[in-house]
Amino acid sequence: MSRLVLPLALVLILFGQTSTARAAGFIADLSHHLIAITTAFTGSNVLLFGALDEAGGDVVVVVRGPETEATVRRKSRIGPVWLNTDEITFANAPAFYAVAASGPLERIMAPDDRARFRIGTENLALRPIDGDERSAVELLSFSEALVRNKARDELYAIEVAAVRFLGDRLFRTTLSFPANVPPGNYQIEVLQLEEGTVVGAQTSVLVISKVGLEAEIFDAARTAPALYGLLSVLLAVGAGWTAGALFKKQ
Repeated sequence: MSRLVLPLALVLILFGQTSTARAAGFIADLSHHLIAITTAFTGSNVLLFGALDEAGGDVVVVVRGPETEATVRRKSRIGPVWLNTDEITFANAPAFYAVAASGPLERIMAPDDRARFRIGTENLALRPIDGDERSAVELLSFSEALVRNKARDELYAIEVAAVRFLGDRLFRTTLSFPANVPPGNYQIEVLQLEEGTVVGAQTSVLVISKVGLEAEIFDAARTAPALYGLLSVLLAVGAGWTAGALFKKQ
């Protein structure tokens, strides 16, 4: 609880300074802007908190990881075995995606705004590299498969998390990141809505980065893959030889 006192107190101070003028906009921030991935990393939670400039509105929070290429493959049965027979590579798939809202999206947000701000996995607007050669049905089938695969890995949140209000204007929600979350710069977009229409937006950046030994290994694998592979083989051979020698002594 003590970790939440300071962020909420900051909201109260800022809210008191801006509540007299609607033009000042609403306020939103994160409890911290860096998640460090170490060898003992098991996931992390980040508190998002803020205040509306006027009571009575709703809030939607969107978390997007860095966009990457993602390939989805389709298996078909050929004789007695299943083989990959087709694939589509999407050029702009978020590495991580989650949404939080103060109410059901279909009630608090207009469909046009949900599509424009890419709210919900059905509105991700995934762009295939070879899209001109595919039918709309094929693209929909492969994009749904990509969402299922990411959801299975806990990288796409299918369920909308709750944004909770503390009084009429203060709000908060907890953003959860699993242990396998990819490193990179994450965009946290907070939308203020009134009667289903977006009237304000604020964007923050959350950095997820490997640190310590984990970072050194990761950098070595990317910058010197041949040397990294050779050292991995030598390490495996050395470990096997050591284990064999110990068993022989016993």
